[in-house]
Amino acid sequence: LSRLTSFSEELHQRGFKPSSRWLTRSFSMAAPDEQLSLGLATGERVARLERLRLADAVVMAYEVSVLPESVLPDPQAVNASLYEHLSANGGAPVRALQHIRAINAEPKLAALLEVPVGQAVLFITRVGFLESGQAVELTHSYCRSDYYDFVAEMRREG
Repeated sequence: LSRLTSFSEELHQRGFKPSSRWLTRSFSMAAPDEQLSLGLATGERVARLERLRLADAVVMAYEVSVLPESVLPDPQAVNASLYEHLSANGGAPVRALQHIRAINAEPKLAALLEVPVGQAVLFITRVGFLESGQAVELTHSYCRSDYYDFVAEMRREG
């Protein structure tokens, strides 16, 4: 949990072949919570990427990423890895804050993830930052709990 990786990198490390099924790649006005998270002014547009993340053709996660239009001026240009695309264009996050919690899948989410209604899923909110400290990514990921777990090593000082 201490290394910033893309979803594709994580799946490769676990021996899976990652892919995406795009649901939306468009622009919209930033919602109030997106403005706050990304430090945007009222009325600014954001690129909105909504997709299913697959591993070996199995749906692993439903993901919605929001980025300032200045960071992602052409959402249609993102193919597989968002971070690879951003790196190639000089705007990949170097640091991120993640909040992870469990939620129960409502009917729409359960259908997207191909799990039973009410099944526990991991809900991850990530805000990614450039070296300058500018927030450039807000991603909400809903991950199947039957494929995902997190391990963190902790040490006591002194």
